[in-house]
Parts: sequence; C-alpha cells; structure tokens
Amino acid sequence: MMHGWYGGGVSWIGMIFGALFSLALLVGLILLIVWGIRRLAGGNHSQPMPPAQSQPTAKEVLQARYARGELTREQYKEILADLEK
Repeated sequence: MMHGWYGGGVSWIGMIFGALFSLALLVGLILLIVWGIRRLAGGNHSQPMPPAQSQPTAKEVLQARYARGELTREQYKEILADLEK
C-alpha cells in the first residue's frame, strides 16, 4: 500500500522541492514584470554625466578672491602683474 503522493517517507522532500520551485517561479515572474515595466517606462535609469565644466583661469580665481575681500588692492595688482608676465 502506498503512503502519500511519492510512495512513503520521501514525500516531504518532494513537497519541499515543489515549494522552492514554486517560490523561484514566483520571484522570477515578479522580476520579469518589474523589468518589463522599467523598460517600457523609460529604459535605462542611469543618470547622464553632467557636462564637464571648464576650470577657472588664474585671473578669474584672482578676481574672485579680490571680490571676496581676501586680497588688498595692492596684493591684487601685484599678483595680476605676475600673471601677465
């Protein structure tokens, strides 16, 4: 006489594998749906790199420091003269 679906004491092993397989299928289906929605909604969600900003010139840095009050007028003129050499 047969006991259980798989013929006896090993029926619990079949049930565990069946549950794991079902869970894997469910997770795979959910991931497939999420992937499809993302693909339809706009494709790649990576952020584009911002355009490279040019570095300020030495004269621009000097002018900014003078405008902030970090340099006196004499210091500004002296450094500006050095930069123009």
